[in-house]
Amino acid sequence: MPKSVLIADDNSTIRQLVSHLLTNQAFNFQIHEAVDGIDAIEKAVTLMPDLILLDLAMPKMNGLDAARQMRKLKIQTPIVLFTMHASQISASTATTFGVDAVILKSDVEALNRQIERFVSA
Repeated sequence: MPKSVLIADDNSTIRQLVSHLLTNQAFNFQIHEAVDGIDAIEKAVTLMPDLILLDLAMPKMNGLDAARQMRKLKIQTPIVLFTMHASQISASTATTFGVDAVILKSDVEALNRQIERFVSA
């Protein structure tokens, strides 16, 4: 059974690019998408993906608050904050909210490393 990844970003182009990137790698993923933080929480609960990629700036609920809510709901899935604002998030802040890694959206190599770290294990 393929591993699954939930991509939560309000920008459909970003979701499509990340989905394309993941399906063109050696990984065999089932991709799910969410359009905001609340949608991400609902899909994380029902789908139980193997990895969650959250954007920071999303409508209705941002990525940090969504991650914190997921942890309160006992979702143990690794969460990667995938954002253009990575330099604004300290490692301790990310950890406090339940985020396992913070990656700049332009750093595709770092994204691949985190996917391998969390999903290929």
